[in-house]
Amino acid sequence: MNVARTAAVAALLVPAVALAHAVVYPRATAPGAYEKYVLRVPNEKDTARTTRVEIQFPGAVRVVSFGDVAGWQLQVSRDTSGRVTGASWTGSLPPERFVEFPFVAVNPREPTRIVWPVYQTYSDGERVGWTGPEDGETPASVTTVGSPSDGAGSTRPSALATVALALAVVSLAVSLRSRRARA
Repeated sequence: MNVARTAAVAALLVPAVALAHAVVYPRATAPGAYEKYVLRVPNEKDTARTTRVEIQFPGAVRVVSFGDVAGWQLQVSRDTSGRVTGASWTGSLPPERFVEFPFVAVNPREPTRIVWPVYQTYSDGERVGWTGPEDGETPASVTTVGSPSDGAGSTRPSALATVALALAVVSLAVSLRSRRARA
């Protein structure tokens, strides 16, 4: 019985650990939409604080505004035409915490994948670039821009829902079996 419960808890934690990187949400969106994005950054260090977070905005998106984040100062980078090309936030994020940085951008009109390069600086001087491939140690976050009819973004949520449902059914079965054994 305890083995089944431990396996169920472990299965629930694996997706959380796998996604414990700098990630831009939503992971899927519609072409041409004005989208509220959120850059979520956890502090993955045991002792150092995150002191700076930087993001570079791909040319395919047009960033139009930012939300305020308590305790963090925002600096916006622009090119010579005035287009927002990046942003950096400075503040202090202790270990075992996360922070979210909201911004609004206009999506490209054509289906594509947006790669979001993010850099995280810690108080010990280490700078991590979340710029690698999706299966790497420091993956860049990716948002799929596509229409609802082409299924963009629909696979992951339904797959997670299926796994959650399966775990709930297994948990219920284990619970019922243990009650019957006691009776």
